[in-house]
Amino acid sequence: MTRLDDAALDTLFRKARTFRNWSDRPVENATLDALWDLVRLAPTSANCSPLRIVFVKSAAARERLRPHLAEGNIASVMSAPVTAILAHDLDFYEHLPTLFNEDAVGWFKGKASAEPTAFRNGSLQGAYLILAARALGLDCGPMSGFSNEGVDAAFLAHQPRWRSNFICNLGYGDPEGMRPRNPRLAFEDACAIV
Repeated sequence: MTRLDDAALDTLFRKARTFRNWSDRPVENATLDALWDLVRLAPTSANCSPLRIVFVKSAAARERLRPHLAEGNIASVMSAPVTAILAHDLDFYEHLPTLFNEDAVGWFKGKASAEPTAFRNGSLQGAYLILAARALGLDCGPMSGFSNEGVDAAFLAHQPRWRSNFICNLGYGDPEGMRPRNPRLAFEDACAIV
């Protein structure tokens, strides 16, 4: 595998920011399709792929989302072209005969390991989504300031085994009012080599 060049690393990490302000430029459905095509390729344990996404685009859907948002997140969500609700499917194992093998269903069905596996791998896929969105030229605004119960009732009731994890605004960020990046931990404060 080849190392990405500095421009790609800047796009994915160094110059990428969490946006709260958005331009009026829409995100096309074809871009969301392309986003999923990238996200679904990244690894999960036993290829369990528990991530489920509801892309909130319409004004009516956005209004259904509003009452479930923390006060400080309302303006950003309401102005974003798309807000992705990133959820995990607690019954992800039903797809394992296709995604991995028939025997793997028994590793999770009716077992306590199913829920943490869904959450862990769904979270991992959510991180892949952020990187894939940046690779496609989108800016991201991930957040956890919302009522999971409210969002689940308003948007996931049709799939009662789906649970929201976090939401992520997607679009083309407006750098107006962008604060300087907060500090990050140094290697010696966060890592050990043993």
